[in-house]
Amino acid sequence: MKTLILLRHAKSGWDDPELRDFDRPLNAKGVRAAVMMGKKAASDGLAPERLIASPAVRVTQTLEGFREGAGTLPDTEWDRRIYLASSATLLDIIRETTPDIGTLMMAGHNPGLEDLILDLVADDGSSPLRAEVEVKFPTASLAVLTWDGSDWAGLDSKGGARLSALTRPRDLDPSLGPDAD
Repeated sequence: MKTLILLRHAKSGWDDPELRDFDRPLNAKGVRAAVMMGKKAASDGLAPERLIASPAVRVTQTLEGFREGAGTLPDTEWDRRIYLASSATLLDIIRETTPDIGTLMMAGHNPGLEDLILDLVADDGSSPLRAEVEVKFPTASLAVLTWDGSDWAGLDSKGGARLSALTRPRDLDPSLGPDAD
């Protein structure tokens, strides 16, 4: 069985209109959420063996906070292809993972991550968590998917994965939800 952990970057700031989208940093709420989500991942025993991420500033800062909260993570493999990637591109990147990796973590952006979850988990009414993702996969959310395959190259978008956990920052601290800060 394989485990795929997906982390959307935390809330970023729009304070500087001169900055490129790629260079936007986290705001204060985003920094708090990143650390809290790392703590949650550690308490849930999530231990990725491989971590691939977008090199956008808001993702790098999210992972700094997440790592602080989690205590430990593998070295990050920065992959520019993840920046604003489609679900199909993200799936291609995941499929490059060698079969010996049991737990893979990817950190990136919407709408790609949200679409990836919706593509990998069957739309058959059996997953209330999938229905939550259909509504929104907010910033700093953490999704855990499991799949019975033995080789990442065989993962496809035919709904064979299960969404076993979904945590949004507001689930842990209501002040990190919409309209706070």
